[in-house]
Amino acid sequence: MKVELFDRSPRHVRLTPAGQRFLPAARDVLAAERAAHATAATLRTPDRLRLGTVTGLGERLERILDTYQRDAPGIHVELHAHPVAERLARLADGRIDAAFVRGAIPTDDDGSAAQIRYLPLWQDELAVALPARHPLAAQPDIDLADLAGLPLRLTERRNHPSLVDLVLGACRAAGFEPVPGPASSTLQDTLAAIGTGTPMWTVLYAANARMMQVRRVAFRPLRAPGLALPVALAVRRSAPLPRLLLSACRPACDDQDP
Repeated sequence: MKVELFDRSPRHVRLTPAGQRFLPAARDVLAAERAAHATAATLRTPDRLRLGTVTGLGERLERILDTYQRDAPGIHVELHAHPVAERLARLADGRIDAAFVRGAIPTDDDGSAAQIRYLPLWQDELAVALPARHPLAAQPDIDLADLAGLPLRLTERRNHPSLVDLVLGACRAAGFEPVPGPASSTLQDTLAAIGTGTPMWTVLYAANARMMQVRRVAFRPLRAPGLALPVALAVRRSAPLPRLLLSACRPACDDQDP
């Protein structure tokens, strides 16, 4: 038996009365299919977690790896380091399972916002790195205004706009325009340059600084109000929440942040 569901003409396509009656049933079928896929996903036992990372996770990444080794030894954690846009693209199409995002939530330039959910985790505080022999290095913490006369080495803004905007904005709020130093290539190269003793400074994540031992470089916290960037975990809305990963992240937040 053939039933016409659409009334087609050169100017429009609309449902016939039969099509209108059939529409709720069609929607129910699609909803049931989505529910079946979601249920199947929860029944699968993954053997790996593909995690998009950011620099400077420090002891937090150690906590995550230790948690999976202890509580889920059958799951291998794969770490994927990519720029944020590629990280989110890989998450949206299923090539990775979750990803850390630091700073402002990316805009929805590719329509992925409907697919991705952002779960707030912690604030990543920044610390200052400067030559160990500089007089400021003798202080337990540093006022941002004290750095006004020293060249600042930062990555180019296109590499990390949230970080660059935060630091430059804080300097201006403290009453000075920072003296621009050479653009940073890598943190290792920047710290090597600072270690020569040439007066200059940079910022890095405090979690990273706590794990570093560079004899010629001093790492110091900033006096309140310090500088920090928010960190979120990005996951696909269609996937079950990675509860073990979240539990490994959030205790780190409780232990390290106020």
